[in-house]
Amino acid sequence: MGQKVLIIGGVAGGMSAATRLRRLDETAEVIIIEKGPYVSFANCGLPYYVSGEISERSDLLVQTPESLKSRFNLDVRPNHEVIAINPEKKTVTIKHGATEFDETYDKLILSPGAKPFIPPIKGLNEAKDVFSLRNVPDLDQIMTSLEANKPKQAVVIGAGFIGLEMAENLQKLGMTVTIIEKAPHVLPPLDEDMAIFVQQELERNHVKVITGQSAAEFRDAGKTIVLEDGSTIATDLTILSVGVQPESSLAQAAGVELGMRGGILVDEYYQTSVPDIYAVGDAIIVNQQITDTEAMIALASPANRQGRQVADIIAGQQRLNKGSIGTAIVRVFDLSAASTGLSERVARQSGLDVEVIHIFGKSHAGYYPGATQLVLKVIFNPTTGKIYGAQSVGEKGVDKRIDIIATATKGDLTMFDLPELEFTYAPPFGSAKDPVNMSGYAAINLIEGVSDSIQWHELSGKLAEGAVLLDVRTDDELKQGRFKDAIHIPLNDLRQRASELDKNQAYIISCHSGQRSYIGERLLKQLGYNVTNLDGGFALYHVVKAEEIVRDGSNQ
Repeated sequence: MGQKVLIIGGVAGGMSAATRLRRLDETAEVIIIEKGPYVSFANCGLPYYVSGEISERSDLLVQTPESLKSRFNLDVRPNHEVIAINPEKKTVTIKHGATEFDETYDKLILSPGAKPFIPPIKGLNEAKDVFSLRNVPDLDQIMTSLEANKPKQAVVIGAGFIGLEMAENLQKLGMTVTIIEKAPHVLPPLDEDMAIFVQQELERNHVKVITGQSAAEFRDAGKTIVLEDGSTIATDLTILSVGVQPESSLAQAAGVELGMRGGILVDEYYQTSVPDIYAVGDAIIVNQQITDTEAMIALASPANRQGRQVADIIAGQQRLNKGSIGTAIVRVFDLSAASTGLSERVARQSGLDVEVIHIFGKSHAGYYPGATQLVLKVIFNPTTGKIYGAQSVGEKGVDKRIDIIATATKGDLTMFDLPELEFTYAPPFGSAKDPVNMSGYAAINLIEGVSDSIQWHELSGKLAEGAVLLDVRTDDELKQGRFKDAIHIPLNDLRQRASELDKNQAYIISCHSGQRSYIGERLLKQLGYNVTNLDGGFALYHVVKAEEIVRDGSNQ
């Protein structure tokens, strides 16, 4: 018999480690200790079972102890909880039912995951029908409540990825759903200018969204939620989805060094501060590769990779824990929203020199039936073109573009490389100039000084300083809404009417998306005018700053 490896916790990290280790070492004794009843389940699929979109509960259970035993010869022990680790003796104390016993190890892998953060809300302990969703038993409790109580109105506290998935699936059951989010906008990992599209989609589907507020108190055994401002919401079912925290108490008690937010510190080989104890998954602190700083990134894909890599290391293979950049996606009714790397907000908070572009494109060739709009935001260094992050929102094709940019980021490509990327193209699948290619072209124009742009949030300040807004959309497009106090010259008339402009005046030029206004910018600059392009144009501005748009046909 080879080395004895104990793994605490299954699911993504733990099970990936166990099965990879077996493939590399048939002689190893591999034991997985899981305190819950299920060692391998699809936790990312849980919200979709609530509405019946995933119809079979068994489909969520990926592997069983029996299947893992027969295929991989793994000793899987569900409903066993490790309550103590003794690093000196290299043993763990396990509780199973009323019994306790010790188990020895040569190597120990911690994969405890993360647990829902439960905020200290007054009245929570007395509240009924308030749930979080992290595992199958949580799901079973929710389904029991749905069946027994037939709730009519639900509240989701927290508008992150899981919160939005739960809101959608509860709404599909016919409930009136309200989302409460403490941050200024839904999907806090995204920036405000991208999250607003998601909020609009929620509201189009009759989900009430309350931002900038948190639940201060539960009353009436959970039937009434009191917000910070004193207003109240009636609810029959409440989902707490305000984030997660690492399940690191066992590691801490064993003397393992912790870091930010209680995460487990590991080195480039996933080793903790205690010899022969390794850690992977949502509980560990990772290196944010873009900034080379510590981060907590609780996602399935990195956890699976970490599990595989730690098995390689234990089996004697050379692997390095390089870190993660954080790539995620969520579906919200007919819309998808995805991000990779740093948001603009985080990039600026990190002290980075930041430039931003927004590209409005189509999921595939616009002339082919079924094309839908998507918006792609890329955050990058204005000198080197280093990619800091990207976000995209649209009905189709969002995953493709963000996956491409995530791959480019991981491969140390820059904005200069994006036009060089070659994608499959036929009208049903894409465009000859993909939005990713276009983002590279637009960025290079900015970096090389061919174009100058301002962001939506800078426009009012520039106008207050004396700049004039020049709208080059067509007459028909103005029916969609007008900028306040803009002058209007359609792009196709601009060359002939340029003399109407003042070369001593600063102009901000805009069209629908920023592409035609760039053409106008280039024309006017070569004629000696002072012009800056409004990035994202009317398409972005009228969503983020709806109150600034005139829709009555006047220009005042």
